[in-house]
Amino acid sequence: MNVLVTGAAGFIGSRYARLLLAPDAPDAPRVTVLDKLTYAGTLDNLELGHPRLEFVQGDICDAELVDKLVADADQVVHFAAESHVDRSITGAADFVRTNVLGTQTLLDAALRHGTGPFVHVSTDEVYGSIESGSWPEDHPLQPNSPYSASKASSDLIALSYHRTHGLDVRVTRCSNNYGPHQFPEKVIPLFVTNLLDGHKVPLYGEGRNVRDWLHVDDHCQGIDLVRTKGRPGEVYNIGGGTELTNRELTGLLLQACGADWDRVEYVEDRKGHDLRYSVDWSKARDELGYRPRHDFTGGLADTVAWYRDNRAWWEPLKRRVTEERA
Repeated sequence: MNVLVTGAAGFIGSRYARLLLAPDAPDAPRVTVLDKLTYAGTLDNLELGHPRLEFVQGDICDAELVDKLVADADQVVHFAAESHVDRSITGAADFVRTNVLGTQTLLDAALRHGTGPFVHVSTDEVYGSIESGSWPEDHPLQPNSPYSASKASSDLIALSYHRTHGLDVRVTRCSNNYGPHQFPEKVIPLFVTNLLDGHKVPLYGEGRNVRDWLHVDDHCQGIDLVRTKGRPGEVYNIGGGTELTNRELTGLLLQACGADWDRVEYVEDRKGHDLRYSVDWSKARDELGYRPRHDFTGGLADTVAWYRDNRAWWEPLKRRVTEERA
């Protein structure tokens, strides 16, 4: 069996590719990675010498290339996306092109070749913000940033291919991921690497925004359960079960890095900043047997240790972002 994994040179996709390539992976599938290698993707995330891995550099909007790769695939797991909210606020065009048109290009190819399951990996941000309780999968989508709006659009397009054409599409929506190999402009690696370098960290507003934190390996476990056991046309939330305000998270990161609150710089809040995200993941639990395996305290300590021990991985990436913005 050959699984096409898009965007697998990035944070979550590369961890998922490693899961499929593990020695004890059921069916030992071949894995074809399609990645454009934009700023957030790096070949250092992949096991390039693995005998079951093929890497192809390319754009999911390239219909000819996508058709060729999908024709040779039995299943598709689709991670490729522009995903940084702040970047979407200053320029939404790339988000619409990649997240919406790229997804549609992949779906068209899957439809032509009868490829499935097609797992479309999305985000809890499509739901908007919730004051209390948790979103079930059938909650109306109310995205508030160009990024989340582009992901909501791609969710709806993907599901429409199931309802219109009968394509085996399955959608996952996850909460905030953390773990090794996360690009250092995201909040946890940004704060950790800044603190390790003796710099300050930027905290939006008063730090009251609440997020549910999910270890990347738990997320990948959930995605694979959806791929292997999920139902066509269904949406599955994948959560971590640890809700923290950004201020609480900052305190934990300061403590882990041996720093004090004088290293925190309060900055103007992000435009349209959602106050709270919280997904109800009981459907994945009850139908698929999904449960997070990582305790947040231990998972965060391991993550901080990984960044402390792997400067050679993240320092070039941070330099690249600094040069890009200069």
